[in-house]
Amino acid sequence: MTTALLVLAGVLVVVLVVAFLIRRRFLLSGLGAVTMWLRPAGSSRWSVGVAWYGGDALLWYRAVSLSVRPQQRLCRTEVHVESRRGPGRDDVALPDDAVVLRCDTNRGPTELAMDVSTVTGFLSWVESAPPVH
Repeated sequence: MTTALLVLAGVLVVVLVVAFLIRRRFLLSGLGAVTMWLRPAGSSRWSVGVAWYGGDALLWYRAVSLSVRPQQRLCRTEVHVESRRGPGRDDVALPDDAVVLRCDTNRGPTELAMDVSTVTGFLSWVESAPPVH
């Protein structure tokens, strides 16, 4: 009986790892998919994830999750970039060459961090939003 439970637990772990890897591969294979860190207002912790931006919204998926639903959805017309900076001493979770964008959103201030190569495309996407009437 104990052997059967160990085998079942092992199979379950393998299935979860495979599901996680398939989800990650799917998220990163999409057009417009980039690695992005997110820190909501009032939080001191960065969360790494995969962001898809295109059309009218940025969809952000937590990297360490099995969920197929985005954890954050930011509408392009409601994202306003207020400032840009490099990582500070408190941003130990970020790579040294990341760029931090402080954004005002409909949910309040949010900080987004991304690689230097991603910033230009993201800012172009935000600035090309149709005017809000």
